[in-house]
Amino acid sequence: MNIREGMIPTALGTAVTATGYTLKQRRGSNKMVANTIFGFGLAHIVLGAIDLVQHRR
Repeated sequence: MNIREGMIPTALGTAVTATGYTLKQRRGSNKMVANTIFGFGLAHIVLGAIDLVQHRR
């Protein structure tokens, strides 16, 4: 199996960002926690995308 470097953090970041976005939409959730999770996911997407660009074949 050949997975490009950076693909796993990008996919993980997408899932975490979606979770944070969902929590932001809920009325009863803690907004600070939701924003933290959302930002953490975005950071993973950015760092994974940097790896994908740097290690192109």
